[in-house]
Amino acid sequence: MNLRKRHKGASAEVHTSAMNDIMFFLLLFFLIASTVTNPNVIKLILPKAASGQAVSKKTINVSVTNDLRYYVEKKEIQVADLETILQGYKSKTAELTIMLYSDKDVTIQNVVDIMDIAQKLNIKLALATDKRK
Repeated sequence: MNLRKRHKGASAEVHTSAMNDIMFFLLLFFLIASTVTNPNVIKLILPKAASGQAVSKKTINVSVTNDLRYYVEKKEIQVADLETILQGYKSKTAELTIMLYSDKDVTIQNVVDIMDIAQKLNIKLALATDKRK
């Protein structure tokens, strides 16, 4: 009498073909999504304006304080050097926009001087303002 149990050779199998398809689509999605997003962007809630207009990709911030101190990209400069500094930025990129931040007590002549320099160098200029309350 043979009392030994017979093993039928049953083994558990996992079919991974469906999992391979899912992993492929996830990989494809993340590859496409990573090319669209820019990791160097700071997320901001931007102000809204009725007459808003898109500016070029490259902007330079020029600031003038009420005591007539001039800043380009947060670096203090002399007003005589403003044209040469802006010309250096202009040579690096074709489409350039100056965002002019001027204190409300600065005379209009100082603002017009900066506008003249921008016009001479063929650079677009936008005057930054706060929303009226």
